Amino acid sequence: MHFRLIYDDDLAQAAYLIGCQRTGEAIVIDPARDVDRYLRAAGEAGLKIVAAAETHVHADFLSGARELAELGVKAYVSGCAGPDWTPKWLGSKAGGGSYDHHVLADSDKIKVGNITLIAHHTPGHTPEHVSYGVIDADAGEPMGVATGDFVFVGDLGRPDLLESAAGVKGTREPGARELWKSTSWFRSLPEYAQVWPGHGAGSACGKALGAVPQSTVGYELRHNAALRIEGEDAFVRAILDGQPDPPGYFARMKRMNVEGAPVLGALPEPKLISAGELPEPRDGVVVLDLRPWGEFRAGHVPGSLNADLDNIFTATIGSYIEPHHHVYMVAHPEQAADAVRRLVRVGIDRFEGYALPEELGSRASATLGEVGVESARAEADVVLDVRRTDEYTAGHVPGAVHICHTQLAGRLDELPTGARVNVICKGGRRSARASALLAKNGFTPVNVAGGFDAYRTIDAPVES
Repeated sequence: MHFRLIYDDDLAQAAYLIGCQRTGEAIVIDPARDVDRYLRAAGEAGLKIVAAAETHVHADFLSGARELAELGVKAYVSGCAGPDWTPKWLGSKAGGGSYDHHVLADSDKIKVGNITLIAHHTPGHTPEHVSYGVIDADAGEPMGVATGDFVFVGDLGRPDLLESAAGVKGTREPGARELWKSTSWFRSLPEYAQVWPGHGAGSACGKALGAVPQSTVGYELRHNAALRIEGEDAFVRAILDGQPDPPGYFARMKRMNVEGAPVLGALPEPKLISAGELPEPRDGVVVLDLRPWGEFRAGHVPGSLNADLDNIFTATIGSYIEPHHHVYMVAHPEQAADAVRRLVRVGIDRFEGYALPEELGSRASATLGEVGVESARAEADVVLDVRRTDEYTAGHVPGAVHICHTQLAGRLDELPTGARVNVICKGGRRSARASALLAKNGFTPVNVAGGFDAYRTIDAPVES
């Protein structure tokens, strides 16, 4: 059996390429939308992808199952929670008709050469969620299980996202109780079975995910804190407490993954343009500047957004840009290509062009303010803390308003129109990006350099 983890550090998302080397056939579990990665990995291993399987309708990225189905790959999706939770795109092939697909029931099998995958309904994170036991040849027992967003290394998938991110009221506690029931199935697995989760540390799909890429059933039963809680009511309270703030695009991902993301065919290729061709940002038009914060702050096209290509890039910019926006970039060619690949994973496709940073010249006429932590509360109408809720409640600048940076775009009306806003986070990275968004929307932001970490080192009051 050929087995390969294909991991996105940016989204902390794992897809699995599993192939039968005897027949040359392969399946990919939970592919993201830029499917060329999986096709290339399969080709390098002498395999052909014939199947794509989803564990559930994802909220944090766009599935690549439809993209692969357009190439003739058979799609497997869960039907375990009925039609309301089954993707609608299966019957909407781009050229007409339906894709080759199978809607899975509990215990259904998928054959890929001499490999068998068994779908097990494991609801809780979502109602339709399935995990896949993987059996090689005639072993009769699973070598491992692809647990999707059910069991992570060190944690379980959060059951509140349908309510907190997608707005489906009254689903938090029932989801938590379903998750509790699903753990009984997990406990029945052989302890030697490997656990292949859908996410790692940094994902917003849980609160305590480990950075180790895989584990075993036995290890998780001994050391996963969520699996060691005794009693359903205690489990429900613990699993719902302290979950991180979901990015603003999660509801959009749910909707698009049900309806079907537009077929890409290939990644967009924005053209190189002159700085003079960069438009003024306005409704439906975005300029995304990929330079470091210091360079951006010193001079940029008025109304631009800003972000480095780091491990929070997609979560941040995916929450600030909508699919209908036409995107222009200030970037070098390799940066532009990287940004395109990351952003198509969250439905941003309309890339019009990019200009080189060194050619901005007089177009870089806007600047942004920054102060040290000693002045965090000085001359501001509002002190805005853009950290996660758990960070804010642990301690913050007295009187600071809290809006997580990935939810800020949808909550700007909670701030006084045109206000001077001193923006603070943990170390200054998230607050810098939030500052650019605020400036774009008519506020006067001032970034607090060093963030709350630096603020705690001076003799200044803290509220909790």
